[in-house]
Amino acid sequence: MKNYFSIQDIDSLKDWVEEAIEMKKNPLSDKTLGVDKTIGLLFFNPSLRTRLSTQKAALNLGMNVMVMNFTGEGWSLEYGDGTVMDQRNSEHVKEAAQVVSQYCDVLAIRAFAKLENREEDYSEKVLKNFMKYATIPVVNMESATGHPLQALTDAITITEHKKTDKPKVVLSWAPHPKALPQAVANSFVKMMQQMDAHFVITHPMGFELASEITKEVPIDYNQENAFKDADFIYVKNWSSYNDYGKTLPNDLSWKITEQKMNITNDAKFMHCLPVRRNVVVDDAVLDSENSIVIEQSNNRTYAAQLILKKILESK
Repeated sequence: MKNYFSIQDIDSLKDWVEEAIEMKKNPLSDKTLGVDKTIGLLFFNPSLRTRLSTQKAALNLGMNVMVMNFTGEGWSLEYGDGTVMDQRNSEHVKEAAQVVSQYCDVLAIRAFAKLENREEDYSEKVLKNFMKYATIPVVNMESATGHPLQALTDAITITEHKKTDKPKVVLSWAPHPKALPQAVANSFVKMMQQMDAHFVITHPMGFELASEITKEVPIDYNQENAFKDADFIYVKNWSSYNDYGKTLPNDLSWKITEQKMNITNDAKFMHCLPVRRNVVVDDAVLDSENSIVIEQSNNRTYAAQLILKKILESK
C-alpha cells in the first residue's frame, strides 16, 4: 500500500477489521517490522488521540517517531504552482515534501478544513500536494474532508460490540458552539457503506452532507424516529455543506439525552472525542455503561498500527 488517504484505500474492510482485532491481542507481535524505520508526524492542527495513538502504534512496530507542529514550529507553506512567493509563505511544499522524505520512511499528516472556501477544502491541497511531491508513503491523520483512521477505528469498535450480524447504526448530528468540518462524518458514512448494517443519518434540515458521499443512505430529519431500535448511536457535529462552514440555527434540542437513548435498542453510544459535555451529549449518557467512547479511543492505536504494518510490509 503506497498511501492511506481515504477509506477507499482499504481493499477488504472485513479482513482489515479482523486483522486489527487479532493484532489487539498481541500488539508487539510485529515489533521488529519497523526497526530502523522512521515515521514523521506533521501536525497543522491540534491533536490528542491521533498524535498519541499513532505514536504508540509506530512504537509497537519498533519504529522511530519524529513529530513536528506546523502551528508554531514549521515554516508557512505555499501550495500553488507558479506562485511568486513575495508574501507570508516561506517555503513551497515541493521542497518541504521532498526534504522530509529524506528523513523519514513514512509520513503522516493532520490538516483540517478552514471552512472558508468549500472548493479549496475539498481539493485537499495539503494532503494531495504532500502525496504528489513526497517520495515516501503518506498517511491521512485527518484532512479537510476525511478522517479515515477514525473511520477504521469505528469499524473495529462496532464489530467488537455488535450483538447481531446486521445492527442498526445511526449517525446523528448534535449541536456545537462553533462550526466544525465534515471530515469525521464523511469518512464514517463511507465506512458504513462498506459494512453490513442498517445505516441511517439524522440531522436538522440544512445540515446535509455532500450528496456524492451520502449517495442512497436514508436521511431522517426526525432524530427520535431515527433512534428507534438503533444498536449504535454515533454522534458528531458538522457545519453546513451547502451553506459552507455555517452552523445555521444551532438547534440545542438535538443534544443527546438519556431519554433519547431509551428509545433505542439499548444502543451503544459512540463519539470520536473530544466532546462538549452537556452541549453535544448529557453527562448521564456519556458516563453510562452503554458509552464506549473510551474503548473507541483505545482502538485508534490498532487502526493506525494496522495501516503502518501494511505500509511497512509493502515497502
